[in-house]
Amino acid sequence: MNAEVHGLHEFHLSPLGRLAARLVGQRLAALWPDAGRREVAGLGFAAPFLHAMPPGPGRRILLTPSTLADRLGAVVSESALPLPDRCLDGIVLAHALEACPAPRLLLRECWRVLRDDGRLLVVAPNRLGPWALFEHTPFGQGRPYSPGQVSRLLESQMFRVERRDGALFHPPFPWPWALRGAGLSEALGRRCLSRFAGVLVLEAEKDLFAAMPAGAVSLRRRVVMPVRAAVRSVAAGKRAPAPPAGVAALRVPLR
Repeated sequence: MNAEVHGLHEFHLSPLGRLAARLVGQRLAALWPDAGRREVAGLGFAAPFLHAMPPGPGRRILLTPSTLADRLGAVVSESALPLPDRCLDGIVLAHALEACPAPRLLLRECWRVLRDDGRLLVVAPNRLGPWALFEHTPFGQGRPYSPGQVSRLLESQMFRVERRDGALFHPPFPWPWALRGAGLSEALGRRCLSRFAGVLVLEAEKDLFAAMPAGAVSLRRRVVMPVRAAVRSVAAGKRAPAPPAGVAALRVPLR
């Protein structure tokens, strides 16, 4: 595999590239049907996939890392996105992880600019898929991933994976007669060969509690459990136990 990704613009202008954008865009639209009403950024080379998602009044921003500089999107640094903290509802990462030299820094920046309930959609080449085997497409260049690798990478950067999906079950054959059967291949692949999707599509949510320092007492133990104990004591006619240090006293009215 090549360490870099080339020919993105030319590929997505070709019939095979337009097919790939349509099939992947369908999966993104199924995961985010309300994306048109949200503030969403496409990071990497995400323009073809964002165009396939439902339109709406929400703002869309295209950001292209310097390693993928092309004719679309503003060129940015992966480790310092030119956006303020908590300004986006969602980010679509496409043609990004496989080419980024520092994917952890890129994901940490995504975490920073997402709102507290922000979500991330990751599109990455599947190590087991047929598209990773052919270098005439961008999905066959860079670093492919397994589902477990992407999940662990996201979790290490304080994201919680909510849903896993896949697309591009049709082989990457550019011939016109082969492209005509893409719809049938996609339907059969989703039903019978889900592990061999050409690309992985993962939706992850910003995990605020993952930012707690190591060794900190869990929120459930400090707050939820004392609250339940106080409620049980008051219900039994007893005096509520004193709250632990750092937790405000609970006042439960008697009926």
